[in-house]
Amino acid sequence: MSMTLLEQVITIGMVVLGTMMTRFIPFIVFPPGRPAPRYVQYLGKMLPAAALGLLVVYSIKDVNFTSGNHGVPELISIALVIVLHLWRRNMLLSIASGTLVYMFLIQFVQI
Repeated sequence: MSMTLLEQVITIGMVVLGTMMTRFIPFIVFPPGRPAPRYVQYLGKMLPAAALGLLVVYSIKDVNFTSGNHGVPELISIALVIVLHLWRRNMLLSIASGTLVYMFLIQFVQI
């Protein structure tokens, strides 16, 4: 089933409208020169750590620690991310290094 030209134009228009709304509404609701509400500041501080914690839980939810490689690649990668982040305080470096080490371990090292 394919869309007609009108349906395609409407779909593209809705996507553009949704994208523009998500970009402009924060600047309308919280104009420059006026401090953001305390709950927004709180969310700005807490959500990055919460999102990262959620990703860690999601990434190890299906790991079986009693068989196979016992989750060793995952645990090594998580430990590397923690150590690098505590040492350098650079999230991009921490996540990229952990991802690269994990991919290396599952592809080339038989644990």
